[in-house]
Amino acid sequence: MSMIPDPIQAGLASGWQVTDCAQLTQDREVEADVVIVGSGAGGGVSAEILALSGLKVVIVEEGALRSSKDFKMREAEAYPSLYQESAARKTRDKGITILQGRTVGGSTTVNWTSSFRTPEITLRHWQHKFGLDDYTPEALAPWFAMMEERLSIIDWPTPPNENNDLLRRGAAKLGIPTGLIRRNVNGCWNLGYCGMGCPTNAKQSMLVTTIPSALQLGASLLTHVRAEKLVIRDGQVSRIECVALAADGLTASGRRVTLRARHFVLAGGAINTPALLLRSDAPDPHGLLGKRTFLHPSVASLALCAQRVDAYAGAPQTVYSDHFLHTERIDGPLGYKLEVPPLHPLLFASTMAGFGAQHAAVMRQFPHAHVLVALLRDGFNEAAAGGSVTLVDGAPVLDYPLGDAIWDGARRALLTMAEIQFAAGAHSVMPVHEQATPYTSWRQARAAIAALPMKLLQTRLASAHVMGGCGMSDDPRRGVTSAGGRYHGVGNLSVHDGSLFPTSIGANPQLSIYGIVARMASALSEQLSGRPATRPTRT
Repeated sequence: MSMIPDPIQAGLASGWQVTDCAQLTQDREVEADVVIVGSGAGGGVSAEILALSGLKVVIVEEGALRSSKDFKMREAEAYPSLYQESAARKTRDKGITILQGRTVGGSTTVNWTSSFRTPEITLRHWQHKFGLDDYTPEALAPWFAMMEERLSIIDWPTPPNENNDLLRRGAAKLGIPTGLIRRNVNGCWNLGYCGMGCPTNAKQSMLVTTIPSALQLGASLLTHVRAEKLVIRDGQVSRIECVALAADGLTASGRRVTLRARHFVLAGGAINTPALLLRSDAPDPHGLLGKRTFLHPSVASLALCAQRVDAYAGAPQTVYSDHFLHTERIDGPLGYKLEVPPLHPLLFASTMAGFGAQHAAVMRQFPHAHVLVALLRDGFNEAAAGGSVTLVDGAPVLDYPLGDAIWDGARRALLTMAEIQFAAGAHSVMPVHEQATPYTSWRQARAAIAALPMKLLQTRLASAHVMGGCGMSDDPRRGVTSAGGRYHGVGNLSVHDGSLFPTSIGANPQLSIYGIVARMASALSEQLSGRPATRPTRT
């Protein structure tokens, strides 16, 4: 793999303006037309579109700049270097594990490439509840299409691996419809290690698409720097005060960076963006900032099969089912999306329930293991209104209460997944729950799951999708930001990330961020540059 061209190394050699702030020997001040905090889905799209308009753009990233030369397909290296809190970020009560990227490209560098447009049913709810009248499939379609072209989001032509095909086969036997997942890849080698950074540069993340494009256009990138506080005066941001981080990416180096601009875009994700605004005492007259933060809380079901599944090999996610998103009213009992995660030993071992001999027995059968996950659609039922981002010594913590609506959805989802896995031929199924044991028939599993106590730290929950906290509505009583992403009460401040969403999406959110932010960034670029926005294209 050392022979694979590395666009990051080539760009650095060509003179990109990239500063590793861990290397600063003195404080620094930087001025720009636009400062963008965060380099993930929202920050990357914004950076390219704004740079295409000739604006001077500075991108600020807390993590490091890594590239394919660093992506060794080794979990022990990838999680500490590429994820928030070494892939062990959790909610306040430790009830939900949260996987979020912390590197240039953000979560797009480490996600599993699943790409869905925002579901129409979600958009209709936003129109009705939050007054987002221009959020229709028709209005967003050109923006989704533009980003699908830009990021090579395509129908994946390769047959599903056994891991995904088990979902397809089991669902088919039960008459449950499934679909195939579109992926943002170009020349994919079908390795299956997407979560550790793509070693072949096939994944069309922000790391290899929009960020290089923006840098080629003259943008600047600052890494290892944490945005600490916006200084807001008379309804305007005058500057951002930042802390440079040491090479470990965690401790402060003692150097400070001050950023000044005409406009500021926050794109640090739905935990870090609200936290930055809270640290900055941003206007929040209706107490909405950081509230209604959503996770798609996800439960898992482990099956062991006679045949080898080798769930680490092949495209991670290619089959899904939305059937159980549509069996009840959208604001009724929680629906759930069914997908299949890739399995790698470290993350698998740390996520599975049980201890000692029971846990070791499961690990010995790792090549035969298959896991289904159900992503609960939170934010539509008022009894599942998400969580709240708060600060502890300045650092963000997500308090996400787990109430009856979540537990009811979790139990129904575990029942559904067990039935599908047995239909697919599994010889045992075990819900990922501390009191579960392997069940050898659907009848046995159905009775056992119905009796399992659904409660904190017993039922394992995880999430890779963080949304909300700066929800959109042109009515300041219903949203922190406008329908165009402008922060209410601060004239030169926008939010361009998943924190904008007033509910969860009900699908993997990266394409929703790409399309919605592309529209926002294009409007912003026209306002700031005085000329029509330039459409980004694949290079």
